[in-house]
Amino acid sequence: MSGRVEAALAERGLTLPQVVPPLAAYQPAVRSGAYVYTAGQLPMVDGRLPVTGKVGAEVTPEEAKDLARTCALNALAAVKSVVGDLDRIARVVKVVGFVASAADFTGQPAVLNGASELLGEILGDKGVHARSAVGVAVLPLDAPVEVELQVEILPED
Repeated sequence: MSGRVEAALAERGLTLPQVVPPLAAYQPAVRSGAYVYTAGQLPMVDGRLPVTGKVGAEVTPEEAKDLARTCALNALAAVKSVVGDLDRIARVVKVVGFVASAADFTGQPAVLNGASELLGEILGDKGVHARSAVGVAVLPLDAPVEVELQVEILPED
């Protein structure tokens, strides 16, 4: 099933990817009451990371911002796998992003704007959220960025 949210993606030349399979013992997303919580989503494309390394060293901030956008798409795919239709999103409550950072890199908020801006573009006011942008030493598979979402879901009709 696809609706308004996926049409908004298509207008931007984007498609919702398949859910990225878990790398360990967890689920890509779980629902608890009116909320869906995603696991941290890496910027996987067709089963692989397009870029690896630290932001501010091997990866530019601009590349990392695009990767954060990919993470957000993967997170939306995980949400859809639980609720069936992204039009059921009442709002994105919180985005948590992790940036594998070179020791002197302090631009984590700008990197995570890739995810935040995408959510705002496709969800409008429902995409406005609280956010944490955290610099870390390393992420799984040497990914530069990881993003997780907390999303409130509308009740079923």
